Amino acid sequence: MIEMKVNGLAIDSTSKMPVVILTDMDEKRFLPIWIGVYEADAILVALENIAVPRPMTHDLIKTILETLEIEVDRVVIHDIKNNTFFARIHIIKDGKEEEIDSRPSDAIALGLRVGAQIFVSEKVITEATIMDKDKYAREMKEFKEFLKDVKPSDFSNYNK
Repeated sequence: MIEMKVNGLAIDSTSKMPVVILTDMDEKRFLPIWIGVYEADAILVALENIAVPRPMTHDLIKTILETLEIEVDRVVIHDIKNNTFFARIHIIKDGKEEEIDSRPSDAIALGLRVGAQIFVSEKVITEATIMDKDKYAREMKEFKEFLKDVKPSDFSNYNK
């Protein structure tokens, strides 16, 4: 397991859907997870400590857990299948640990509210689109250099 943190939210320029960006603690690997608009709002409220007039769903869940003396120990994004991520919320009640299946966006939104650590499995890190920031910067620089010298005639045999 690799500990990660929420780096921020972005909008996918193609799909126009929100993306939560997780990064490892050294900010060398990035894990984008596409989420819904409402889920992005729930994460943003927690990230920015935005006061809301009435409790949102994740605030309500936090209050219920605290009232029942249940601790959220950690959030784990443990699997990816067909581009769908799977998460579990690890809770502790009376010294006993339980795992609750969750969408990553809900697990992250709750985890942010309670200060729980976020972990990602090696499988997800290996299979998902995770970028090495330095490698990405080098590749982008090389690609831009390539584009400076490319001419349309370089592609004249493309469809033949």
